[in-house]
Amino acid sequence: MPELPEVETVRRGLEPVMEGALVERIETRRPDLRFPLPAGLDKRLAGRCITTLARRAKYLLVHMEDGAVLISHLGMSGSFRVERAGEESSIRGRFHHQRSKDGKHDHVVFHLRRPEGARLRVIYNDPRRFGFMLLAETADLESHPLLAGLGVEPTGNELDGALLASLLQGKRTSLKAALMDQRVIAGLGNIYVCEALWRAGLSPRRIAATIAGRNGAATRRSEQLAEAIRAVIADAIAAGGSSLRDYVQADGSLGYFQHSFSVYDREGEPCRKERCTGTVQRIVQGARSTFYCPTCQR
Repeated sequence: MPELPEVETVRRGLEPVMEGALVERIETRRPDLRFPLPAGLDKRLAGRCITTLARRAKYLLVHMEDGAVLISHLGMSGSFRVERAGEESSIRGRFHHQRSKDGKHDHVVFHLRRPEGARLRVIYNDPRRFGFMLLAETADLESHPLLAGLGVEPTGNELDGALLASLLQGKRTSLKAALMDQRVIAGLGNIYVCEALWRAGLSPRRIAATIAGRNGAATRRSEQLAEAIRAVIADAIAAGGSSLRDYVQADGSLGYFQHSFSVYDREGEPCRKERCTGTVQRIVQGARSTFYCPTCQR
């Protein structure tokens, strides 16, 4: 499943195409994805301009001029691409787990007109149909069932050692499980939790509460982990995420390249940490693969 950096990469790729564009019509080629598509989607959004393309955790938020918001999730296999008149541009990119290019899985098509008059199509393709699109209103976003319980974003200075320690105080689950809890930190997924724990030198098996001090005070471990989380997410966004290998915008101005994993999917390989002689191991936690170095992660 695409994680926060991949979704942010998609948002940044679609932003110059969609923001400011007029929705001429929306073509739905099936009635549902994971959930039924919103009734009257075309009628609700057609004839209105897109003001902002935002992201919250792993959700894309398409804000319209009249206050409507389209909430989109890519699921396991969802991707977007842009087609201009007479040509196709790949916003879908090439993926670590390859995304579909088969037109039979093109389920939703946004027909847009840019302010300068250019017409284009933004196409949502999803073979497994685990993604979804829902409609909401700007005034109701904070209380929306999908967004109301989300934790802090890992992309700004708000996530520091003190906040992380307070969030993990008293939690008896593993550190890996606690960080995967979207109510703690929004948008963290399996890949970047593994990478952040490796950077911080902390074992995914460690009890989450042990990185907090007395009464939830910040500790050296909580400070290191908060810094590692922010850094790995920032590095992954700068690299275009780990799923996109070579994303190129229509005009060729932006290139995104495969993020280099330190532990994820590297079972049996030497640890990349300087002076560490360990070997990356794979274990299963919560039905998900965890990759870590038992020598330097304690």
